[in-house]
Amino acid sequence: MIADQISPKSAEKTHLDIYDTHARTSFAARLGVSEDRLRKAVHIVGSRISTLTSYFHK
Repeated sequence: MIADQISPKSAEKTHLDIYDTHARTSFAARLGVSEDRLRKAVHIVGSRISTLTSYFHK
């Protein structure tokens, strides 16, 4: 099956796992915000990466 051939790491992530320390730290740094501000934004707009990026670039 094709789905079995695609590794999870090669697939593009659409959502941020806010409980993954490394993912949270690197995404906050990429956006130039604190982890606390990122957590609050996830609470407000959700964990979709495109939505979070738009939220911080207003």
